[in-house]
Amino acid sequence: MSIHVSLQPLIALIAGILILLIPRLLNLIVAVYLIVIGILGLVR
Repeated sequence: MSIHVSLQPLIALIAGILILLIPRLLNLIVAVYLIVIGILGLVR
């Protein structure tokens, strides 16, 4: 039995924990997320 974890919830969980620990990272994390989603949207 294999456990399949999709990437987006895992990234969201890690980002949420980092934001709780270091609130200043919020701007950076949101910016990187938006850039990655935008690039993936253009490539697909």
